[in-house]
Amino acid sequence: MEHHEEKPKRTSRRNFLGQALTAAGTAIAAPTLLNQATAAKEARSMQSPEGEMAITLMVNGEKRSLTIEPRVTLLDALRERLELPGSKKGCDHGQCGACTVLVDGQRVYSCLSLAVMQEGKQIVTVEGLAKGDVLHPVQAAFIDNDGFQCGYCTPGQICASVALLDEIKRGCASAVTPDLTRTPQLAELSEAEIKERLSGNLCRCSAYNGIVAAVQQAAGQTPPSAAATMMVTEAQEMPV
Repeated sequence: MEHHEEKPKRTSRRNFLGQALTAAGTAIAAPTLLNQATAAKEARSMQSPEGEMAITLMVNGEKRSLTIEPRVTLLDALRERLELPGSKKGCDHGQCGACTVLVDGQRVYSCLSLAVMQEGKQIVTVEGLAKGDVLHPVQAAFIDNDGFQCGYCTPGQICASVALLDEIKRGCASAVTPDLTRTPQLAELSEAEIKERLSGNLCRCSAYNGIVAAVQQAAGQTPPSAAATMMVTEAQEMPV
Protein backbone atom coordinates (compact mmCIF):
# COMPACT_ATOMS: atom_id res chain seq x y z
CA MET A 1 0.00 0.00 0.00
CA GLU A 2 1.33 3.35 -0.94
CA HIS A 3 1.25 6.27 1.46
CA HIS A 4 1.07 9.69 0.01
CA GLU A 5 2.57 12.35 2.20
CA GLU A 6 0.76 15.69 2.14
CA LYS A 7 3.00 18.43 1.05
CA PRO A 8 2.83 21.68 3.07
CA LYS A 9 0.91 24.39 1.31
CA ARG A 10 3.02 27.20 0.06
CA THR A 11 1.99 30.71 1.02
CA SER A 12 2.07 33.13 -1.80
CA ARG A 13 3.62 36.54 -1.46
CA ARG A 14 0.20 38.16 -1.98
CA ASN A 15 -1.43 36.14 0.83
CA PHE A 16 1.44 36.82 3.19
CA LEU A 17 1.22 40.58 2.65
CA GLY A 18 -2.58 40.51 3.09
CA GLN A 19 -2.35 38.66 6.39
CA ALA A 20 0.38 40.94 7.63
CA LEU A 21 -1.59 44.09 6.79
CA THR A 22 -4.77 42.71 8.41
CA ALA A 23 -2.92 41.92 11.62
CA ALA A 24 -1.30 45.33 11.68
CA GLY A 25 -4.62 47.10 11.03
CA THR A 26 -6.32 45.17 13.83
CA ALA A 27 -3.54 46.05 16.24
CA ILE A 28 -3.85 49.73 15.34
CA ALA A 29 -7.67 49.91 15.34
CA ALA A 30 -8.36 47.86 18.47
CA PRO A 31 -7.32 50.52 21.02
CA THR A 32 -9.32 53.19 19.18
CA LEU A 33 -12.47 51.05 19.02
CA LEU A 34 -12.05 50.10 22.69
CA ASN A 35 -11.73 53.75 23.70
CA GLN A 36 -14.81 54.68 21.68
CA ALA A 37 -16.89 51.91 23.27
CA THR A 38 -15.75 52.94 26.75
CA ALA A 39 -16.55 56.62 26.10
CA ALA A 40 -20.02 55.75 24.78
CA LYS A 41 -20.74 53.60 27.84
CA GLU A 42 -19.63 56.39 30.19
CA ALA A 43 -21.77 58.92 28.32
CA ARG A 44 -24.82 56.69 28.62
CA SER A 45 -24.23 56.18 32.32
CA MET A 46 -23.95 59.95 32.85
CA GLN A 47 -27.06 60.75 30.84
CA SER A 48 -29.37 58.03 32.13
CA PRO A 49 -28.48 55.72 35.02
CA GLU A 50 -29.48 52.11 34.61
CA GLY A 51 -33.25 51.70 34.86
CA GLU A 52 -33.98 55.43 34.57
CA MET A 53 -35.20 57.60 31.71
CA ALA A 54 -34.99 61.27 30.88
CA ILE A 55 -38.29 63.18 30.65
CA THR A 56 -39.40 66.79 30.36
CA LEU A 57 -42.45 68.04 32.24
CA MET A 58 -44.27 71.33 31.76
CA VAL A 59 -44.92 72.45 35.35
CA ASN A 60 -46.47 75.83 36.15
CA GLY A 61 -45.63 77.08 32.67
CA GLU A 62 -41.96 76.06 32.86
CA LYS A 63 -40.16 73.13 31.22
CA ARG A 64 -38.47 70.95 33.83
CA SER A 65 -36.12 68.14 32.81
CA LEU A 66 -35.32 65.23 35.09
CA THR A 67 -34.13 61.63 35.00
CA ILE A 68 -36.29 59.18 36.93
CA GLU A 69 -37.35 55.57 37.10
CA PRO A 70 -40.58 54.81 35.21
CA ARG A 71 -42.29 53.85 38.48
CA VAL A 72 -41.87 57.30 40.13
CA THR A 73 -45.20 58.99 40.79
CA LEU A 74 -45.96 62.53 39.75
CA LEU A 75 -46.25 63.46 43.43
CA ASP A 76 -42.73 62.22 44.26
CA ALA A 77 -41.32 63.85 41.13
CA LEU A 78 -42.85 67.20 42.11
CA ARG A 79 -41.85 67.06 45.76
CA GLU A 80 -38.50 65.23 45.72
CA ARG A 81 -37.05 66.09 42.32
CA LEU A 82 -38.54 69.47 41.36
CA GLU A 83 -38.67 70.91 44.91
CA LEU A 84 -42.38 71.79 44.76
CA PRO A 85 -43.59 70.63 48.20
CA GLY A 86 -47.00 72.31 48.02
CA SER A 87 -48.70 69.08 46.95
CA LYS A 88 -48.90 66.95 50.08
CA LYS A 89 -48.50 63.21 50.55
CA GLY A 90 -51.33 62.14 52.82
CA CYS A 91 -52.58 58.60 52.31
CA ASP A 92 -50.47 57.85 49.18
CA HIS A 93 -53.39 55.68 48.00
CA GLY A 94 -55.67 58.21 46.26
CA GLN A 95 -58.11 58.40 49.17
CA CYS A 96 -57.55 61.81 50.81
CA GLY A 97 -56.92 64.23 47.92
CA ALA A 98 -54.07 66.11 49.61
CA CYS A 99 -51.92 65.54 46.52
CA THR A 100 -54.44 66.96 44.02
CA VAL A 101 -52.92 68.91 41.12
CA LEU A 102 -54.26 70.08 37.78
CA VAL A 103 -53.24 68.27 34.59
CA ASP A 104 -54.55 69.87 31.40
CA GLY A 105 -57.12 71.66 33.56
CA GLN A 106 -58.46 68.54 35.25
CA ARG A 107 -57.90 67.51 38.86
CA VAL A 108 -55.62 64.52 39.30
CA TYR A 109 -54.40 62.56 42.32
CA SER A 110 -50.68 62.92 41.72
CA CYS A 111 -49.89 60.01 44.07
CA LEU A 112 -51.65 57.66 41.62
CA SER A 113 -50.19 59.17 38.43
CA LEU A 114 -46.84 58.20 36.93
CA ALA A 115 -44.62 61.15 36.10
CA VAL A 116 -43.46 59.61 32.79
CA MET A 117 -47.06 59.65 31.55
CA GLN A 118 -47.36 63.43 31.93
CA GLU A 119 -44.99 64.52 29.16
CA GLY A 120 -46.61 67.02 26.83
CA LYS A 121 -49.27 67.95 29.38
CA GLN A 122 -49.77 71.17 31.32
CA ILE A 123 -49.27 70.53 35.05
CA VAL A 124 -50.31 73.17 37.58
CA THR A 125 -49.59 72.85 41.29
CA VAL A 126 -50.71 75.15 44.08
CA GLU A 127 -47.44 77.07 43.62
CA GLY A 128 -48.47 77.99 40.07
CA LEU A 129 -51.94 79.42 40.76
CA ALA A 130 -50.91 82.88 41.93
CA LYS A 131 -49.66 85.52 39.50
CA GLY A 132 -46.66 86.91 41.32
CA ASP A 133 -47.97 88.50 44.51
CA VAL A 134 -51.58 88.38 43.30
CA LEU A 135 -53.39 85.35 44.71
CA HIS A 136 -55.78 83.24 42.68
CA PRO A 137 -59.40 84.12 43.62
CA VAL A 138 -59.82 80.69 45.20
CA GLN A 139 -56.70 81.17 47.32
CA ALA A 140 -57.94 84.57 48.48
CA ALA A 141 -61.37 83.11 49.25
CA PHE A 142 -59.86 80.36 51.42
CA ILE A 143 -58.09 83.03 53.48
CA ASP A 144 -61.19 85.24 53.72
CA ASN A 145 -63.40 82.37 54.89
CA ASP A 146 -60.93 80.45 57.08
CA GLY A 147 -61.08 77.44 54.79
CA PHE A 148 -58.35 75.62 56.70
CA GLN A 149 -56.92 74.86 60.12
CA CYS A 150 -53.65 72.94 60.02
CA GLY A 151 -53.39 73.61 56.28
CA TYR A 152 -52.05 70.21 55.29
CA CYS A 153 -54.93 69.39 52.95
CA THR A 154 -55.36 72.98 51.77
CA PRO A 155 -53.24 72.81 48.56
CA GLY A 156 -55.28 69.86 47.35
CA GLN A 157 -58.54 71.49 48.41
CA ILE A 158 -57.63 74.67 46.53
CA CYS A 159 -56.62 72.84 43.34
CA ALA A 160 -59.80 70.76 43.48
CA SER A 161 -61.89 73.91 43.98
CA VAL A 162 -60.26 75.60 40.97
CA ALA A 163 -61.10 72.53 38.89
CA LEU A 164 -64.65 72.52 40.30
CA LEU A 165 -65.31 76.06 39.09
CA ASP A 166 -63.89 75.26 35.65
CA GLU A 167 -66.10 72.15 35.45
CA ILE A 168 -69.18 74.28 36.13
CA LYS A 169 -68.13 76.72 33.40
CA ARG A 170 -67.77 73.79 30.98
CA GLY A 171 -71.26 72.59 31.89
CA CYS A 172 -70.25 69.39 33.67
CA ALA A 173 -72.97 67.87 35.86
CA SER A 174 -72.51 65.96 39.12
CA ALA A 175 -74.42 63.20 40.89
CA VAL A 176 -76.60 65.79 42.67
CA THR A 177 -77.17 68.25 39.82
CA PRO A 178 -80.95 68.86 40.05
CA ASP A 179 -81.64 69.55 36.38
CA LEU A 180 -79.67 67.76 33.68
CA THR A 181 -81.53 69.51 30.88
CA ARG A 182 -79.81 72.84 31.54
CA THR A 183 -76.22 73.88 32.09
CA PRO A 184 -75.29 74.44 35.77
CA GLN A 185 -74.51 78.03 36.67
CA LEU A 186 -71.98 79.37 39.16
CA ALA A 187 -74.53 81.75 40.62
CA GLU A 188 -76.86 78.84 41.35
CA LEU A 189 -74.24 76.47 42.74
CA SER A 190 -75.75 74.95 45.88
CA GLU A 191 -73.99 73.91 49.05
CA ALA A 192 -74.92 70.28 48.37
CA GLU A 193 -73.40 70.53 44.88
CA ILE A 194 -70.14 71.93 46.25
CA LYS A 195 -69.88 69.21 48.89
CA GLU A 196 -70.52 66.49 46.32
CA ARG A 197 -67.93 67.83 43.90
CA LEU A 198 -65.33 68.13 46.68
CA SER A 199 -66.11 64.78 48.28
CA GLY A 200 -62.80 63.36 47.03
CA ASN A 201 -60.83 65.76 49.23
CA LEU A 202 -60.83 65.12 52.96
CA CYS A 203 -60.08 67.58 55.77
CA ARG A 204 -59.18 65.95 59.08
CA CYS A 205 -59.65 69.27 60.83
CA SER A 206 -63.24 69.42 59.50
CA ALA A 207 -62.93 72.93 58.09
CA TYR A 208 -65.66 72.11 55.60
CA ASN A 209 -67.88 75.11 56.35
CA GLY A 210 -65.05 77.48 55.49
CA ILE A 211 -64.14 75.47 52.39
CA VAL A 212 -67.71 75.56 51.07
CA ALA A 213 -67.94 79.29 51.82
CA ALA A 214 -64.66 79.87 49.97
CA VAL A 215 -66.00 78.13 46.86
CA GLN A 216 -69.22 80.13 47.09
CA GLN A 217 -67.25 83.37 47.23
CA ALA A 218 -65.02 82.36 44.32
CA ALA A 219 -68.17 81.49 42.35
CA GLY A 220 -69.45 85.03 42.81
CA GLN A 221 -71.95 84.23 45.53
CA THR A 222 -72.22 85.81 48.98
CA PRO A 223 -71.43 83.08 51.49
CA PRO A 224 -73.05 83.16 54.92
CA SER A 225 -70.82 84.59 57.61
CA ALA A 226 -69.26 82.27 60.13
CA ALA A 227 -70.90 84.26 62.94
CA ALA A 228 -74.36 83.70 61.46
CA THR A 229 -73.72 79.98 61.22
CA MET A 230 -72.65 79.86 64.86
CA MET A 231 -75.76 81.76 65.98
CA VAL A 232 -78.05 79.34 64.12
CA THR A 233 -76.28 76.35 65.61
CA GLU A 234 -76.45 77.74 69.14
CA ALA A 235 -80.14 78.55 68.77
CA GLN A 236 -80.91 75.00 67.68
CA GLU A 237 -79.03 73.56 70.64
CA MET A 238 -80.76 75.73 73.25
CA PRO A 239 -83.38 73.84 75.29
CA VAL A 240 -86.97 74.89 74.79
